[in-house]
Amino acid sequence: MSTPLLKKSTTSLQMASSSSLAAAAAGGEEEKGLGSKIFDAYVKTANVATTLFPLWTVLFTAIALKSPSSFDWFTTDYFTGALAALMLSMGITLTPNDFVKVASRPNSVLMQFSLCYGMMPVLALVLGRACGLDPSLLAGMVLVGSINGGQASNLCTYIARGNVALSVLMTTATTLGAIFMTPILCKGLLGAVVPVDAKGIAMSTIQVVLAPIAIGMTTNKFFPKLVEKILPITPVIGVISTCLLVASAVAQVAEPILNAGWSLQIPVILLHLVGGLVGYTLPRLTGFGEVASRTMAIETSMKSSAFGFLLAKLHFGDYAARVPSAVSVVWMALTGSLLAVVWRYIPVNTTGKFDRSLVEKYPPFNAKNATRKLLKFLRLAKDD
Repeated sequence: MSTPLLKKSTTSLQMASSSSLAAAAAGGEEEKGLGSKIFDAYVKTANVATTLFPLWTVLFTAIALKSPSSFDWFTTDYFTGALAALMLSMGITLTPNDFVKVASRPNSVLMQFSLCYGMMPVLALVLGRACGLDPSLLAGMVLVGSINGGQASNLCTYIARGNVALSVLMTTATTLGAIFMTPILCKGLLGAVVPVDAKGIAMSTIQVVLAPIAIGMTTNKFFPKLVEKILPITPVIGVISTCLLVASAVAQVAEPILNAGWSLQIPVILLHLVGGLVGYTLPRLTGFGEVASRTMAIETSMKSSAFGFLLAKLHFGDYAARVPSAVSVVWMALTGSLLAVVWRYIPVNTTGKFDRSLVEKYPPFNAKNATRKLLKFLRLAKDD
């Protein structure tokens, strides 16, 4: 799912509250104005509402299943617009310097990218076949496994005491990667199963993902004061948008979801749960720290299921192919939230000192050295 609760937008509420308190202190013992009190009350309320977003997800899902017609007004145009708005809200929290930082030490981002587009699509295919899903539902399962990470992962990372900045960059990397990875994976894994419009998927991804992110980054660069004023309200907008996206997706396929029963629920649950466990265990075994591993686990588990639903609706020929994405919308949010809540109460032991062994295991990326090693490898391969 896609809730743009990124580092700036998630913490901007607390920052805004702290700023207002600091301003009051600087002015001595002067009593706060009415506007300041209202804003502080909004900040506290917004924090609570944002943290409880899994509960709102479940409530909206229940309404959509019981009364699907309640969301008939939320048409495809609204659905597409809401997704684009979420991507825009992520874009306004980013700057070109964020990508420079990733390029200088991309190890964790590359690890999570490989989990997102390597392990998850294969896991989805294996689980779908193991549970005996028909070709259309299998196609929908693989699509869920082949899409980018969802923006709700940024909030769950914050709750789990992970690295929110890293989460944002991982989400951005997989989101941009979806432009070419999702069409390639769907065509490669499903080309012989169901008709797949790979070109259409790529175009939709560019329109819904790349363009809004680019506009958001441009706005952040040239209009930082405007972005600073907008940030405190983006979490609430994100939660509302997410709930509407979830409810709309579920409402459109409410009957198939209920008819599919546990034969579809189980593989979808396992996809997100196993994905999260592998996403944590593999980084830990390869030397990444606890905070980075938690971040990668949540990023891997939480897919942008609403985007998958839109792609299935627009570019998959069979109606049933969109059902797994609608089911995934709910279980993705619940699985990520469960991981976040559990980890929130498991403290991270830190020494306060930088682990120098990490530099040896994962040295800063050097393009010149990497090119030299690649050329040497190619020469050796050619000689053999």
